Amino acid sequence: MTHTEFIENKICTSPEMLLHKIAMWNDGGEKIVFTNGVFDLLHRGHVDYLAKARDLGDRLIIGVNTDASVSKLKGPHRPIQDEYSRMLILASFEFVDAVILFGDQTPYELIKMMQPDILVKGSDYKAEDIVGYDIVMAKGGFVKTIDFIPGFSTSLIEKKIRLNSQS
Repeated sequence: MTHTEFIENKICTSPEMLLHKIAMWNDGGEKIVFTNGVFDLLHRGHVDYLAKARDLGDRLIIGVNTDASVSKLKGPHRPIQDEYSRMLILASFEFVDAVILFGDQTPYELIKMMQPDILVKGSDYKAEDIVGYDIVMAKGGFVKTIDFIPGFSTSLIEKKIRLNSQS
């Protein structure tokens, strides 16, 4: 298998494909961590956040917003990168085990389907306000927030690019 094939195999193109992976991991007693986001322009903050999320369990699954849902959330100028590019880049990290798209406003239905052991979001959320908190806690899992590295965000990068192009 080539490196490209290895990376592409982490991209789940259907819920069934993801559930198959989860079943194998669950059979092996592995703890599954889930997080989600846009991940439009990957930066140091994303790498730090995702690596710390993976440290909480054995497998890391990332739910990635579809292009249409990003435009609804962030406006017509986003996403900067298309959904396949964002998933491929995330899948290239060795600490990422699977990525899957979701088009709903929140990943609630995806979390309900997957039943992860650990749910992770940034510390700009209170754990009990994180979408899927009820699902993960009901199965005996836990919800964790991770601090961001100050000064690193896609919005700040985008703003800097706009300011530089106006100069």
